[in-house]
Amino acid sequence: MTDRFDCYYCRDNLHGKKYVKKDEKHVCTKCFNKLCANTCAECKRPIGADSKELHHKNRHWHEDCFRCAKCYKPLASEAFNARDDGKIMCGKCGSREDGNRCQGCYKVVMPGSQNVEYKNKVWHEECFTCFECKQPIRSQSFLTKGEDIYCAPCHDKKFAKKCFHCKQPITTGGISYQDQPWHSECFVCHTCHKTLAGARFTSHENNVYCVDCFKTDVAKKCHGCKNPITGFGHGTNVVNYEGFSWHEYCFNCKKCSLSLANKRFVINGDHIHCPDCAKKV
Repeated sequence: MTDRFDCYYCRDNLHGKKYVKKDEKHVCTKCFNKLCANTCAECKRPIGADSKELHHKNRHWHEDCFRCAKCYKPLASEAFNARDDGKIMCGKCGSREDGNRCQGCYKVVMPGSQNVEYKNKVWHEECFTCFECKQPIRSQSFLTKGEDIYCAPCHDKKFAKKCFHCKQPITTGGISYQDQPWHSECFVCHTCHKTLAGARFTSHENNVYCVDCFKTDVAKKCHGCKNPITGFGHGTNVVNYEGFSWHEYCFNCKKCSLSLANKRFVINGDHIHCPDCAKKV
């Protein structure tokens, strides 16, 4: 006589029949489906003894129900993403859902794709564009104004100071003269075109001159010593009278050499005299 081999629940003899072992108990398929089967997390139906079951973190699925919640791709033999909200997603959809958003188009920046990171924000490479010309910046240098990003040429064109001479943007260096900005290479002598940056110069009728050209081409000649009156150094003060000019130190009495600056004097031909000497001439 053979030992009985019965279903734990209904006591039907299991010899020669299909059964399931559940928690060390032998259960016929009918009782298993009715009393022991796990419920599929997707379709909410029992996962019967004849179905292939998948499980993850105390949740269960029919094999056919274990699909990406976004694109419905079967995931039984694929890598997947389990989200906090309970959704199961394929790797691609999970990256799109959880990945960084491009600051340009607000779409997800996929891992491994060409992108630009700046101040903890990310852009697709083609979305990282100049605010002015709208062209992708890629590997070029760029500058910012507020929240806007500019390629270097557009930033210079829009915000850089313009040279007083050539009207082009001053991108580096430059000098200031009479509250006007200049390129160093544009700030040159009006006559010889030698650069005046860091050199002594003077101006005349809105033009600038190096010292040598000013002496030669522009400066008045002293009626006394016949040398240029440059306004530099010892010759700073000038005396003008009836179309003639003198260095202050040259404006002296011809006879006694008394300085006549800010004093009474007498003109006698090409010479000047103090009133006393004029009486003796």
